[in-house]
Amino acid sequence: MKYIIIPALLFLFSCSPKPTTTDHPNFIFILADDLGYGELGVMGQQLIETPNLDALAKAGMILSDHYSGAPVCAPARAVLMTGLHAGHNPVRSNSEWGERGDVWSFKSMFEDSNLEGQRPMPDSIRTVANILKANGYKTGMVGKWGLGAPNTTSIPNNKGFDFFYGYNCQRQAHNLFPSHLWRNGERHILNNTIVNKGKLSDQLDPNDEDSYAIYHQNDFAPTLMHNEAMAFLDRNKENKFFLYYASPLPHLPLQAPKKWVNYYREKFGPESPYIGNAGYFPNFTPRATYAAMISYLDEQVGELVAKLKENGQYENTLIVFSSDNGPTSKNEQVAIEFFNSTGIFVNSKHTVKGNVNEGGIRVPTFATWPKKIEAGTRSDHPSAFYDYFATVCDIIGAKPDYKIDGISYYPTLIGEQQEQHEFLYWEFPAATGQQAIRMNQWKGFKKQLFKGPAELELYNLDDDPKELNNLANQHPEIVEKMELLMQSAHTKASIKKFNIPVLDQ
Repeated sequence: MKYIIIPALLFLFSCSPKPTTTDHPNFIFILADDLGYGELGVMGQQLIETPNLDALAKAGMILSDHYSGAPVCAPARAVLMTGLHAGHNPVRSNSEWGERGDVWSFKSMFEDSNLEGQRPMPDSIRTVANILKANGYKTGMVGKWGLGAPNTTSIPNNKGFDFFYGYNCQRQAHNLFPSHLWRNGERHILNNTIVNKGKLSDQLDPNDEDSYAIYHQNDFAPTLMHNEAMAFLDRNKENKFFLYYASPLPHLPLQAPKKWVNYYREKFGPESPYIGNAGYFPNFTPRATYAAMISYLDEQVGELVAKLKENGQYENTLIVFSSDNGPTSKNEQVAIEFFNSTGIFVNSKHTVKGNVNEGGIRVPTFATWPKKIEAGTRSDHPSAFYDYFATVCDIIGAKPDYKIDGISYYPTLIGEQQEQHEFLYWEFPAATGQQAIRMNQWKGFKKQLFKGPAELELYNLDDDPKELNNLANQHPEIVEKMELLMQSAHTKASIKKFNIPVLDQ
């Protein structure tokens, strides 16, 4: 078989402000956190109920072969915001900047905001919000940022967002009843008590529901952030807007509204409690609570759509829904086999979040825009987070002023001929060091790169989406092509911590 390589498009753009036209849509990007490919009803989920998301997906187009930019939080979000894949992006892994002090202590972070947040993106980096703001859009973000600490120049308000409310720091999002959130550049102190992470006290009975009461407090961050998103829509009834809704759900810890937890307790029946560890809080009913988190996100999306319809904005709003990476591997807390969280892929700690396998980076994604996208459609065009920047630019007629890695998938959304990627690319300087590439139906990846050169494994996703049958020995010409393409995609990271030494030799 002959493989035809089509060069990826590179876009140039001018950032001078100009008014939007009435034909340009509003944009909403809803990003779930650690939601698996198979955890929505429309993607085959049998246990967790997601009627609002299912209806929204059916009202538009499911992008079945859409990928995150990375298998963990911060780099995935950086790729989405910047249009640069992990071989070019300044943020290539999670890095908690631990040299500052006790950055994992909620109490210490509350006392000193200099301990909050992640490493900043450079001042030269522009985001999709910068582009939309420069073209007359009102821009807002609610949810989890993770791309620059509070006292750096890389906070949302300095990266194109007129309004921000949520977690600046992804570690703070390890508590959905936090001590505070951020409204723009100011802390919003909440009516919650700082609680230490760790195991349930030996003095408490793990089989008594009251033993877990301290982990459910007063101000639930997902509700507060959702209310701010709804208010942002109301404030911008007469404006073109971009809303980046970066929900912390269903990322651990297991915390959810009691009405949804009780619903799934009745549905699933009795289960064993999770008594906790150093990273997350204990939970009395982990399976019921995890399902509850997803159904609450579904409820919130339903309210968001209802608000758009009430305000007369729905028909001309492009809503993209996706997840930042695959589901967690922490099986004591999230029973990925019970829920079949990865759907058609493999439920294993070696193939989900933190891995460049399909279960770690292919994410449930759909786009709805009633004015343009035909309802009930589906596309297997391979695309990735870094394409969103290019898609927005394509729709509004903007041109980036430096090279980005994306190709607009707008033609796919409206049923026109689509330019194809030469390849999709990932690198991940964590979890032993990983690198991956997709070329047509072929997927290749390497692991254990921190130990030195590694053999590329090769899979035909058309026949083997679970990546079980390594065909590298049968197709040396494809392996050779992929090796050259991966070399061309990689540049040395500007932050030393994000380098994989063997790739720079």
